[in-house]
Amino acid sequence: MLARLSIRDIVLIERLDIEFARGLAVLTGETGAGKSILLDAFALALGGRGDAGLVRHGVEQGHVTAVFDLAKGHPALAILAANGFEDTGEMILRRVQLADGRTRAFINDQSASVQTLKAVGAALVEIHGQHDERALVDAATHRRLLDAFAGLDKDVVALESLWEARKVAYATLEAHRANMERAARDADYLRHAADELKKLKPKDGEETALADRRTGMMQGEKIAADLREAQDAVSGHHSPISTLAAAVRRLERRAGSSPALVEPAVKAIDVAINALEEADQHLTAALIATDFDPSELERIEERLFALRAAARKYSTPVDGLAALAAKFISDVATIDAGAGQLQGLENAAATADGKYSAAASKLSLARIKSAEKLNKAVCAELAPLKLERARFMTQVESDAASPGPQGIDRVEFWVQTNPGTRAGPMMKVASGGELSRFLLALKVVLSDKGSAPTLVFDEIDTGVGGAVADAIGARLARLAGKVQVMAVTHAPQVAARADQHLLISKDALDKGKRVATSVNTLDAAPRREEIARMLAGAEITAEARAAADRLLRGAA
Repeated sequence: MLARLSIRDIVLIERLDIEFARGLAVLTGETGAGKSILLDAFALALGGRGDAGLVRHGVEQGHVTAVFDLAKGHPALAILAANGFEDTGEMILRRVQLADGRTRAFINDQSASVQTLKAVGAALVEIHGQHDERALVDAATHRRLLDAFAGLDKDVVALESLWEARKVAYATLEAHRANMERAARDADYLRHAADELKKLKPKDGEETALADRRTGMMQGEKIAADLREAQDAVSGHHSPISTLAAAVRRLERRAGSSPALVEPAVKAIDVAINALEEADQHLTAALIATDFDPSELERIEERLFALRAAARKYSTPVDGLAALAAKFISDVATIDAGAGQLQGLENAAATADGKYSAAASKLSLARIKSAEKLNKAVCAELAPLKLERARFMTQVESDAASPGPQGIDRVEFWVQTNPGTRAGPMMKVASGGELSRFLLALKVVLSDKGSAPTLVFDEIDTGVGGAVADAIGARLARLAGKVQVMAVTHAPQVAARADQHLLISKDALDKGKRVATSVNTLDAAPRREEIARMLAGAEITAEARAAADRLLRGAA
């Protein structure tokens, strides 16, 4: 429910803070006092269209803040969560209107888009006026309201799940059909390409490995002669190893007589012999590495040529041939096995469609049956509102050829204002005063079903008086027992039933140089005076005060 409304620098409002109570709050005042300005400012906070003309003359910007107390689980909180806002315990909607026409929106002191603010505002407040085209007048909401009245919300959620399953089944089927059609158009090419690549058997990284092996072979061929010459020098006919070994043996025979002279030389020669033998081992290993079968090099070059030729043919890197081969083989398998898969997917789609259609038909019948109950309930409210000759009709048009997430029905509220006249959509057929009363009757019936926690009625009693105005007041009071109701009214019968009476007035400031709109909460005595003024006009008489007392006692 709306807890507080703060307005700064909006047209004639310099500073205004209003605390709202539960139940029915009425706003009264002389024509031109600023009631429409107040509602325009409130609508701005709820995401309404911005207008530079709303900013008070001489200032750069105006502010409107609306604070709401919400019960846990309210739909507005889900909208907040979906848009990344935190639940701070209360909902604070703030709108800044700049004098250059730009606006800024905030939710719980975090910057928000106007679209998000509007979505949250629509979940919190419904504004109903003679020329208002939101809320119940919008035919797009009628199906939801009928479902709420009938208690079909869970059925709708279940149907939405079936619709999603149906959509997925048909999307899978259509994707498979598209693949089959694409594959069938290129069937011969695909089979040839798949066979060719299957025989080639390309592997990831194969080109790099073959190229490295080929380079190694070609380089080894060039250095093999040098390796053989070096090995011949180390261990061949000209090797010094045998000569050095003989010299060591001779020196060892002399070692007994002169060990100090011989042994260092023997050790050094042994090291040299060992180094030469190790060099021979390395040279032998190198020669083995460079030794290859020339036919192997030929096979490598042929393989590289075949892979690169295939890569050019299929316009893909050599390393992409393996994946391309798998794709071609898969496409061929799709063609070969597609018919069987297609039948299975068609069966799955048909099953999903059947479940959806059965549930949609059942829901449609429930809506048609509930529409009759809604018609009866609303029509029962019309007679006291001086619409006793009018009829309210809920049109449910079912079209199985146009299914949707919420079913096959289009729901719209129609009215017939007088016998013999043509019935039609409520917004088009009903006049301003009639429309307001139709809306009130609807809201009374739907008060605890699909309603925002705060309802605003703007001069819903225009053009009526006496018993009709009293009936309107009674219904607003009844409605206020379930939701918070605010009503801008000129009817004393409505004002007398209020739980909170707010007087809107225009006051002269600076010795009459400027004026400002103010709102004051009336207690018992001032309230009686205001109701008496509403009864009598400019001159309040004793009779008017007595009549005001009677209205207040009757409403108590």
